[in-house]
Amino acid sequence: MRIDLHTHSTASDGTDTPAELVRNAAAAGLDVVALTDHDTVGGHRAALAALPPGLTLVTGAELSCRLAPTGTAGADDGVSLHMLAYLFDPEEPELARERELVRDDREPRARKMVARLQELGVPITWEQVARIAADGAVGRPHVASALVELGVVPTVSDAFTADWIGTGGRADVRKHELDPFEAIRLVKGAGGVAVFAHPLAVKRGRCVPESVIAELAAAGLDGVEVDHMDHDAPTRARLRGLAADLGLLTTGSSDYHGSRKTCRLGEYTTDPEVYGEIVRRATGAFPVPGTGGSALR
Repeated sequence: MRIDLHTHSTASDGTDTPAELVRNAAAAGLDVVALTDHDTVGGHRAALAALPPGLTLVTGAELSCRLAPTGTAGADDGVSLHMLAYLFDPEEPELARERELVRDDREPRARKMVARLQELGVPITWEQVARIAADGAVGRPHVASALVELGVVPTVSDAFTADWIGTGGRADVRKHELDPFEAIRLVKGAGGVAVFAHPLAVKRGRCVPESVIAELAAAGLDGVEVDHMDHDAPTRARLRGLAADLGLLTTGSSDYHGSRKTCRLGEYTTDPEVYGEIVRRATGAFPVPGTGGSALR
């Protein structure tokens, strides 16, 4: 059983439409795929309608969070992180309101990034970024893709550095983000399961210390994403040991974005027993097998 619990579609910053994503997941030999667009459930309906026989869809989202500045975090502006939320009730009002606040902040943030890049001498335009985003929720990857188009950087990943739009970079702009402890409370309140996405992906920027992961676990965090393209083998081993100490589930997933990133669907996968435990803990939604329907309980 092959299970990939972290993917993105054009509903946020992926290049596959939700329908294309589920078809590609089936073609890649996956049995289960989670659609976890950034701060939105906008792609779920189309993915469910196109769901091929033999593939099960787990509905979810990747929530933008920021740990407030503390002595432990060691950063003036805190630490940015992502929380994967699985099988929550998308209609639950508190979590829905927070997702909307984050989404509403995306376009103003991207416009400010474009302006900062222009001040740095980059011939980028808002029209170019909007074209790349199309109907998706505009975000940093669309700005990064524009930088690739212009030949400023060779790949999308190369844009996420201190020189450009990496966290704290010259053209980075803060956006509305959830406190991660509040995110866990909201996800659990909506019947969902919370997993810390790529927690030690140091190439993305500053990471929270292990002591904070322990605090998140005490606050109800269900698991950590261990097998991920941004974690090398020693990091994965370290995370597995930490998860065992804290009683956390460990997941693996591709973080697939279509052609925007090099990772392939099913490049990393989640153990079926861990997936079964995620489903057992969820009360907000069911995984949906086959040819569509509603994921709500």
